[in-house]
Amino acid sequence: MTERIEEDTIGKLGIDNKAYYGINAKRAMDNFKINVKKTDMELIIQVATIKKAAARANYKVGRISKEKMIAIVAASDEVIAGKLDDQFLIPEIQGGAGTSTNMNVNEVITNRALELMGHKKGEYTYLDSHDDVNAGQSTNDVYPSAGKLTTLIKIDKLYHSLSALIDKLEEKGDEFADVKKMGRTQLQEAVPTTLGATFKAFASALSRSQKRLTRSMNILTELNLGGTAIGTGVNTSKGYVPAVYAELKKIYRLNIHPAEDLIDATQDLDPYVEVSGDLKALAVALSKMCHDLRLLSSGPRSGFMEIKLPAMQAGSSIMPGKINPVIPEIVSQIAFEVIGNDTTITFAAESGELELNAFEPVIFHNLFESTDLMDQACALLVDKCIPGIKANKAKCATDVKNSAGTITKLTPIIGYNTATAIVNESLKTGVNVYDLLAQKGTFDAKKLQAVKMSIAN
Repeated sequence: MTERIEEDTIGKLGIDNKAYYGINAKRAMDNFKINVKKTDMELIIQVATIKKAAARANYKVGRISKEKMIAIVAASDEVIAGKLDDQFLIPEIQGGAGTSTNMNVNEVITNRALELMGHKKGEYTYLDSHDDVNAGQSTNDVYPSAGKLTTLIKIDKLYHSLSALIDKLEEKGDEFADVKKMGRTQLQEAVPTTLGATFKAFASALSRSQKRLTRSMNILTELNLGGTAIGTGVNTSKGYVPAVYAELKKIYRLNIHPAEDLIDATQDLDPYVEVSGDLKALAVALSKMCHDLRLLSSGPRSGFMEIKLPAMQAGSSIMPGKINPVIPEIVSQIAFEVIGNDTTITFAAESGELELNAFEPVIFHNLFESTDLMDQACALLVDKCIPGIKANKAKCATDVKNSAGTITKLTPIIGYNTATAIVNESLKTGVNVYDLLAQKGTFDAKKLQAVKMSIAN
């Protein structure tokens, strides 16, 4: 293996000459040997996109030459296209507040750009990762800005998966609109409702979560890019900030804009807490729905049995014929993970000191995972669960007919105490409440029949 020798503040280090990364990335790879996934490639893409926009902005304000700008943009495009993915090997959780990831991208772009300019890797006198690729930038502003843009892209994907799930639930709501069933509170029979109303309510809860995601996407378009070190804007050229945001708006076709207070935006990470909270609220809504699906499908003969979930796989290694609700089960477990991630994000955001939070890597690790998991959970429910749900109409009708809870409609007429006495007698004797009312002559037979018909229909 041939090596080139690179040098930094600490000293010299040999780098495989085939590698596009440099000494900063190599030290990070040696230092952070932990069992977590490598830096999310979507984050790498967003850092490279910022480098591309910065190069164009720096050329416009006269900070770098046209030759350097063209080479940096071309190398950035290769990173964005995924041609250099194997050069990004640093764990997502890392020390240094993201400096390792920022420098990893700087070094890869620099060494590939050097080749495009006709030079060798490591010949930094022609193009430098700090002075040229990182010109007008700091990890303090590049890394969090890229993190916000990555989360924005992931939430946009989740938004569309969630839309598909809401549509399927609405369809089931329409399909089951006429299926009468017993509603339950505290797992006890309450009053009749419809299976359609149950699924419409699921859709409504998720629609509310979707509105929160829209708010989250708006939050994520406000960046601290241009703040460089701790939000001061030190080492930026005159005109650079408006130029770099103009470039970003062209690329993303969104209202990407700087925060009003770049120092605040650099040190305070409450926007991530808010976004994570919205993801947690979605996780709670999805898990609650999945618990309900499991209850309503419980049985197949000794449970609620109001719906039948699609049979996805054998459910036991010992009990023949057993089928488990595996898709709702995995979605609830995903929700538990997202709820835990929110706790980590909250603690990490709270633990930042003074002008910079050093714990953004773990925030992004958990935020990206939560967004990806919610996207995958919605896709699983659409692909393998909701469309295949069937109503057990006979069981729903029998439950309504036999429930003492149906007498609630009569309490304004016969009184709560009389109704309670009838319910108690029905539960003791097993006689239907309407039959008891007819036997006792408590209620006019014609009116009684009309109420019974309204419940049945």
